[in-house]
Amino acid sequence: QTVALKFLPAEWTSHEETLTRFRNEVRIARQISHPNVCRVYDIGEAESSTYLSMEYVDGEDLASLLRRIGRLPQDKALEIARQLCAGLAAAHDKGVLHRDLKPGNIMLDGQGQLRITDFGLAGVAGEVKDIRSGTPGYMAPEQRSGQEVTARSDIYALGIVLHEVFTGKRPSPDSSHPDLAPEVDRVIRRCLAEDPAKRPATALQVAAALPGGDPLAAALAAGETPSPEMVAAAGDTEGISLRTAAICLAWILVGLVAVVILDAKANVLQRTPFPYPPDILAQKARETIESFGYANPPADGAYAFSYDLAYQAYAEKQGNPSAYRDQVAKGQPPLILFWYRQSPLPLLVSSPFNYVSPKDPPPIVSGMIGLSLDPQGRLLQFDSMPPPVEENPSPSVLFDWKALFTAAGLDLTRFTPAQPQWNPLAPFDARAAWTGYYPSAPQIPMRIEAAAWRGKPVFFRLIGPWSKPERMPQSVDVAPGALVVLLVVLGLGAFLAWRNFRAKRGDIRGANRAAAFVFAGAWLSHLLTAHHVAALSEATLVLLSALDAAIPAATIWVLYLAFEPYVRRRWPQSMITWSRVLSGGIRDPLVGGHLLFGVALGVGLALLNSGGRVVLEHYGTISFVRANLLSYLDARGLTNSLLIWLVNAFLIGMLLTFILMLLRVFLRKEWLAAVAFVLFGASAAFGDPHHVIRAVGEISFFTLFAATLLRFGGLLPTIVCLFVGNTLGGLPIADLSTWYASTTVFVLVVFLSLTAYAFHTAVAGRPLFMASFLESD
Repeated sequence: QTVALKFLPAEWTSHEETLTRFRNEVRIARQISHPNVCRVYDIGEAESSTYLSMEYVDGEDLASLLRRIGRLPQDKALEIARQLCAGLAAAHDKGVLHRDLKPGNIMLDGQGQLRITDFGLAGVAGEVKDIRSGTPGYMAPEQRSGQEVTARSDIYALGIVLHEVFTGKRPSPDSSHPDLAPEVDRVIRRCLAEDPAKRPATALQVAAALPGGDPLAAALAAGETPSPEMVAAAGDTEGISLRTAAICLAWILVGLVAVVILDAKANVLQRTPFPYPPDILAQKARETIESFGYANPPADGAYAFSYDLAYQAYAEKQGNPSAYRDQVAKGQPPLILFWYRQSPLPLLVSSPFNYVSPKDPPPIVSGMIGLSLDPQGRLLQFDSMPPPVEENPSPSVLFDWKALFTAAGLDLTRFTPAQPQWNPLAPFDARAAWTGYYPSAPQIPMRIEAAAWRGKPVFFRLIGPWSKPERMPQSVDVAPGALVVLLVVLGLGAFLAWRNFRAKRGDIRGANRAAAFVFAGAWLSHLLTAHHVAALSEATLVLLSALDAAIPAATIWVLYLAFEPYVRRRWPQSMITWSRVLSGGIRDPLVGGHLLFGVALGVGLALLNSGGRVVLEHYGTISFVRANLLSYLDARGLTNSLLIWLVNAFLIGMLLTFILMLLRVFLRKEWLAAVAFVLFGASAAFGDPHHVIRAVGEISFFTLFAATLLRFGGLLPTIVCLFVGNTLGGLPIADLSTWYASTTVFVLVVFLSLTAYAFHTAVAGRPLFMASFLESD
């Protein structure tokens, strides 16, 4: 192999500083492998002469060429400029600063291929100590003053070299060359800015700003995998067209109105009596407890809403949707429950995340009371734990069972006494049971069980055909097929992520930032949902919540590192705005356009979900249970719900992107992978009683996802779409006259604010007159 040998003059071989510089050139240059960087192979010694072996370039240096012919033709100058930017970007990508970029250190071979040479003064970013070393005429102001040397210092030297390439002369502070194209003049002036912060951040941004610059396309054409920085610098810098932005804005506004209309047709909160906010129901619970003779004030308490899913399943099995809808509208039996607990001691739960529930902490502390009400404040169940030891035992006192019936809104005379069957946990000295029917649903049998101790109730239950004692084992529905697929996909993702990590192919910084964002969201979600008490368990809560939040964060890290290098090589356009966001470019016009596009797609997804529920209800499937009741509890619950939906959007988006990537690898053709991906989604409808309707919905969703990822902006609008669509789907729009309307209004304000920000950023100050709306894409 023909190589070039660079010898150190014999008189310098004993000069340790020069030898160190020579060795440093080899050490630094060998880190960079790029067609536009001269390869350095080794350092050696022969006949007391030290030399380094390097790639032989059959040509001349750029300084010699410029002296010989003057400025280069525009097309040749652009070609050299792009190659120079690509080589410098490769060095910066390895953390290497050249520090002596000038025409004399740039070689051109016989085919016009450029090589950056002479890394004798190069250094690793953050480790440079001899700041002022370099060629004075090409040193940045901060380098001349000895302040610092960064990648932007090389950008300054790049600007000087580009000026020489396009004009044949060094730049002058008081004039510009008359033949210099405005675009070239603008980018050179940016490179030569006195303030480093005002220069382009990367050499790739310089290449992208040159006329016709598309380093991403050039890298793909050369068979190379573009770096994350190259992807971020590629693409449009102005954002989407004004016409597209206006269409998205109009669609979002119209779509939200349509979501409101459709949600009103299948919204459990508007179909069932739900008159009282949780604080009013909590007050009713305390008043009910006091009316039963329990007057001691509690030290701690908790409450929340929940669904009676057992009743939901029972009603759907009866095969009479219209009767079920009538029952829900009457509020009895209730589909939504309000549970309340109080205790004379802090509620210290066994759950590692301090989530108080009707069963946790167990009702074993003396004086602990729990009950459930329907949304109208009628008693459904009651439990109280008497003291284990009575200091002054009193004789048994008869309890008037009518008080329980009154609290439950029932007429005792309409029920028949029966033999008790349910055994309470608490001790009792009186026990009774009755049978009858729900007043508003005479076709449904009801059983009532109650017990009392020393004239106070300790146990009360309204029991329907679907009710099971709390202490009986509860069945859990698990889809083993879906679980196996999920475990296989995650296992394969972990394997590929490890390979990419070892090979240093993945965007580690991007994976870390995405995982950190998800970790923060999941951790804050735990802390908002937890029941906080003044105890040492708070420290355990913080630690365990962090450990649990690390699970979705690690999943994001693994999935992103598994698919990112492949997607960056095959579909880099889908990562442009995502890469810009990870780099802090949230104000980038193209990022704003893709945010706007994601919100528009999310509204479309919400319409798809709402329309599907309406159609399913029309054909006999009850799909009421869609609203997230936690979000209606208080501000903490609403914030927690938004965080959960955001974390889920990341997880679902990353998981489906990885699955689509796997299909693309195995099937080799993009269109075939997209078809298989859509069919994979439709397979979830198999076994559903209304599989045709469900399949149409799944096909629509997976088609929307694939099209967004592959054609309409990529990963960023995909995640925004999932967040907006699933939030609106899990939080139906409420009637503005209801007490819970403020919750949904707040969410609408959040999404409208996001829309306004995205539209403003996408427009980027462009005039909004009619001609602009009509501009072509």
